[in-house]
Amino acid sequence: MRHPLSISLAAFLLAGTAVLARQTLPKNQDILFWSLSERDAAFRQMENIWATRTVKAGGAVHAFGKGEAIRINADVDAYMASQRAAGLIIIQGNNIRLEKYAMGYNADGRWTSFSVAKSFTSTLAGAAVRDGYIKSLDDKVTTYIAGLQGSVYDDVTVRQLLTMTSGVKWNEDYTDPQSDVALFAKHQPAPGMDLTVSYMRRLGREAPPGTKWLYKTGETNLLGVLVSQATGKTLSAYLSEKVWKPWGMEQDAVWMQDSSGHEFGGCCISATLQDYARFGQFISEGGKVHGQSILPADWLARATTKQADIGAPGRGYGYQWWTYDDGSFAALGIFGQSIFIDPRRKLVIATSGDSPKAADREGQGAARDVFFKAVQAAIPVTP
Repeated sequence: MRHPLSISLAAFLLAGTAVLARQTLPKNQDILFWSLSERDAAFRQMENIWATRTVKAGGAVHAFGKGEAIRINADVDAYMASQRAAGLIIIQGNNIRLEKYAMGYNADGRWTSFSVAKSFTSTLAGAAVRDGYIKSLDDKVTTYIAGLQGSVYDDVTVRQLLTMTSGVKWNEDYTDPQSDVALFAKHQPAPGMDLTVSYMRRLGREAPPGTKWLYKTGETNLLGVLVSQATGKTLSAYLSEKVWKPWGMEQDAVWMQDSSGHEFGGCCISATLQDYARFGQFISEGGKVHGQSILPADWLARATTKQADIGAPGRGYGYQWWTYDDGSFAALGIFGQSIFIDPRRKLVIATSGDSPKAADREGQGAARDVFFKAVQAAIPVTP
């Protein structure tokens, strides 16, 4: 069934959002509570608002081929308008089957990823295991982050950070100014202590480790600290070394930093739409660089399949990837960011945008799932 919005209405909405994008940048860093026009302006240039580190590209660019235009049983323009998508690209078999832009955005521009970055941080954790910096996922978190000793994290493993099953209490309500996710970046750390460690060590427990799944951006930030401390490298430098340069990303990316000077492991890489798709292609092809995987042999099999029950039929959570029972999986960020991967179809879909709500699982999230399924239905499963 085609989307109820007509193409003419879609064109009107897209033109309107392009005007909004020309508004001035926000004057504060309360991202969750910016106005729509402030977000439209800021999401494409977060490095002008927030301190960032560069993820350097270099060398030969991984080229996509040009595939036959995909025929989807959906009105793509209307879908993009209803989602307020600034960019949509569909890659199948390393070929571009569809690429569209809106809201004054184009292929040369960066756009922030929000929690899509969690899947990047997870991949770096896997690389750190492969490189021998992290000895075991069953090691305690405090083995790598001494500043957490004496807190609830004494009993939490690296694996439980990856699957968000630590049992630590956390509030991820994007509409509540007093939630942990809203207050975290404003926290004043104890003297000489990393912001993430200072905030997270104050938290209490609501369930025994390993018994309850709860989505916590703070814990992916903690995972980022763990990877940096284990490797002795910034997340940006390690991502450049392991993926961005050797895989052939086209442009530099930037990664937002917290007040301690560390990247937010759970948020906010800014990259071009094609480079997000390249990351999806990298994962789809097994995380290999020059034929050699940067990840442990069983990493992606575990990372991209259900490791934790999230209470949603047909869906689950892996190692910082959202999973689907049909074998597909996705990196998802608030306000409409996504990288969807279906290995059986050699399919990657990347989206950048500014949805009206930070999170709307029953509305725009459900519509996004319907669109993904429509794209899947247009492509036969590869034997």
